[in-house]
Amino acid sequence: MSLTLLNGWVIQARYCLSPHFNHRPLNEVSLLVIHNISLPAGCFGLPYIDQLFQGKLDIQADDSFKELQGLEVSAHFLIRRDGELVQYVSCDDRAWHAGVSSFEGRSQCNDFAIGIELEGTDLEVYSEQQYTQLIELTKSLMCEYPKITPNRVTGHSDIAPGRKTDPGASFDWQRFKMAL
Repeated sequence: MSLTLLNGWVIQARYCLSPHFNHRPLNEVSLLVIHNISLPAGCFGLPYIDQLFQGKLDIQADDSFKELQGLEVSAHFLIRRDGELVQYVSCDDRAWHAGVSSFEGRSQCNDFAIGIELEGTDLEVYSEQQYTQLIELTKSLMCEYPKITPNRVTGHSDIAPGRKTDPGASFDWQRFKMAL
């Protein structure tokens, strides 16, 4: 199934708009960053990721959420364990997913990257549905943004080494890259 983009939005995605974005300084998208997230850690299928990216996380819902108070973060996409695709920010805008980062000597990766979160952890195997959706999404993004090539698809751990570890050892890079 091919995904269709219109003005930076995948029309097949569920939209959950985030206020945590701004305009790119140059509308040059040339990098794709793979992340993982679960809230609380290791728990899946809950509403807390949407709430975090919308700035509406109830920090009373779990003790671990207290450290997230006031955090302004987002990604362009989330792929849930069942393969559901959620979009928070237009690909034409700058989502706040990479933080302090650098790719091939260029800092501030949010300026030129699209961020995809996989619902998961560094050590738990990702689902078949997630790989299927990620591959289709990546192919569609590469068509829409031709500066994204297989060599310009990377993990959060690679652009923020020592600070981030995702998508982790459980992510099958070889499988993913071969499918592209």
